[in-house]
Amino acid sequence: MAPLNLRAGGFVIDVAMSFLVAWLFTSPELPKNWSLLVWGLMTVVAVGLFGFTPGQFAVGIRVAPLGGRRLVGLWSVPRTALTFLVIPAVWLDEDGRGLHDRACRTVVVRSR
Repeated sequence: MAPLNLRAGGFVIDVAMSFLVAWLFTSPELPKNWSLLVWGLMTVVAVGLFGFTPGQFAVGIRVAPLGGRRLVGLWSVPRTALTFLVIPAVWLDEDGRGLHDRACRTVVVRSR
């Protein structure tokens, strides 16, 4: 299981990347809510296809599916929506999994 500090570090990197990508399109104005759209799309696609976001990759963690599935796949959509709400992601159970991970049958683990 990946500790909360690595998960938070990966999230901060993803948010910063989303801001910068959105800012490329809205410059010289700030991206406002466009960075949320970029974050959501980046998270759904990256986790669904590869099992990690760029920030998670940078800190050495990934999202692993439970139940014999090979990829997170479409479960990345509700998982991302629940992460956006923040509370499910920081409300951890005794195993260290957030509510969003329990609901989507995933777990965040160290990849290196």
